[in-house]
Amino acid sequence: MSDELVLYTNPMSRGRIARWMLEEVGIPYRTEILHFGTTMKGDAYRSVNPMGKVPSLAHGKIVVTECAAICAYLADVFPQAGLAPAPSKRADYYRWMFFAAGPLEAAISNRVLGFEVPKERERMVGYGTYQDVMDTLEAAVRANAYIAGDTFSAADVYVGSQLGYGLRFGTIEKRAAFEQYFGRLALREAYQRANDKDNAAAAELQNAG
Repeated sequence: MSDELVLYTNPMSRGRIARWMLEEVGIPYRTEILHFGTTMKGDAYRSVNPMGKVPSLAHGKIVVTECAAICAYLADVFPQAGLAPAPSKRADYYRWMFFAAGPLEAAISNRVLGFEVPKERERMVGYGTYQDVMDTLEAAVRANAYIAGDTFSAADVYVGSQLGYGLRFGTIEKRAAFEQYFGRLALREAYQRANDKDNAAAAELQNAG
């Protein structure tokens, strides 16, 4: 089919974010499981994503990479799913999706790698300090039921995925507001379907190995 959706992923990757978003959209899609260091870095996949990273989403001849972009793209292309606010009400939606893709991702990655920004250099990095990022995010998830207001959106898929992973693996502080927010998201049927599919795919990979 010319408009077929294909998710290139690995169940032990950020591809779980894209899977959740696809399940929220509810449109049939095909999954291509790639292996780290082999098929993910092969010429065939690099023709899809030259970075050799997952996830990537193919929609017919269109290719979208980067999790935040995939979430935003699917919300826009399939508006019937109701995963993006009206254009005039997207300020918080854009703000927090890009906050998670920028300051949050960078702050967490640097912390995990053991890199601490020298105090005199904090102005040079977009996130300032890890503590500033955590405090800002906590205030955001306390303010409303969902990150962009009272309605679930694609921004919750992206922000919620970051929080869920961080809480599970200890890269994000276990604050009550974070746990309550992610707890609401984890009850969603689409999240549970996506989680079950990725867990099954991960088990298959382990058995095959």
